[in-house]
Amino acid sequence: MKEKLLNRIVWYLGLIRILIIFTLFLASAAFVNFFFGEYFESPKQAEKIATTPVKVIDEEFSDPVLAPSDELMLAEPNKDQLLYGKELITNTSFYLGFNGKVMKNTNGQNCQNCHLKAGTQPFGNNFLGVTAMYPQIRKRSGKMTDIVGRVNGCLQRSLNGKPLDADNPEMAAMVAYITWLGKDSPKGIQPKGTKVYSIKLLDRAADPQNGEIVYREKCQSCHQQDGQGVLAENGRTYTYPPLWGKHSYNDGAGLYRMSKFAGFVRLNMPFGATYERPMLTDEEAWDIAAFVNSQERPVKEKANDWPNIADKPYDHPFGPFADPYPESQHKYGPFKPIKDFYKN
Repeated sequence: MKEKLLNRIVWYLGLIRILIIFTLFLASAAFVNFFFGEYFESPKQAEKIATTPVKVIDEEFSDPVLAPSDELMLAEPNKDQLLYGKELITNTSFYLGFNGKVMKNTNGQNCQNCHLKAGTQPFGNNFLGVTAMYPQIRKRSGKMTDIVGRVNGCLQRSLNGKPLDADNPEMAAMVAYITWLGKDSPKGIQPKGTKVYSIKLLDRAADPQNGEIVYREKCQSCHQQDGQGVLAENGRTYTYPPLWGKHSYNDGAGLYRMSKFAGFVRLNMPFGATYERPMLTDEEAWDIAAFVNSQERPVKEKANDWPNIADKPYDHPFGPFADPYPESQHKYGPFKPIKDFYKN
């Protein structure tokens, strides 16, 4: 009798132990999901978040050239210079910006804002093709341009600052890093996935009003309602960069062209999007570009740009032009008639 009672007690104690463990497991799971759920999404949840009426990415995006591993950089004799160059690309404003630690030269932008992941992101306007394609004669200036000149172009336009001398330590470090990234790219061949996506043209003009609606829905959580981004606590750089205003790119920058802005955000924005999982449609990308580039920003002196006006891109919005279309159409489109004009 006592033995049966003892066995029953042991059995009940075992059952209670199992129930306690199971309850603790459920409580732990609920705690993690409540506080950290956004970081531990299931595949179905992640798929739901990223789902939007976006065209499926095709073979055009297969097998892009990838950047060499940072570990290889550590084996280079000039590793310190290369690491500094990468740091400058990543946190440009901290060192060279409006409150820069090294000098006060540029705005609040970092090179990485336009050249994602320190210039290594596939289809993120990366640097892997720079060594292969420079020096080259650039139609915008009509002059032979080397990598120093290309970096200075960004410093003066996207970063709205002044050029640096070739022997400046910061310039030398950035050039060394950019050159190293493209060291394996064959000369004269543009590696796949290194340029801004050539987004398809619309049959209509890009619409700033519709772009504002999309911006409010998909962009302002990072770049803010007023487009001024989020200034970091250090007061030297931005956690999320301003898209217009005095600390944004000027009207001579590449992103001021609608096709460049639209192609860039099409595969890379909002935050978390990639060429493999885009979150914008072509139409949304064009309209966001129209809205952002309709806002006030610094003005660049452009009198010496495009010495041959027939070389101006279809979406360069400043005349004179070699075609009969007005500046407003060169800015917002529709662009197909302009492109067709130069085909004939």
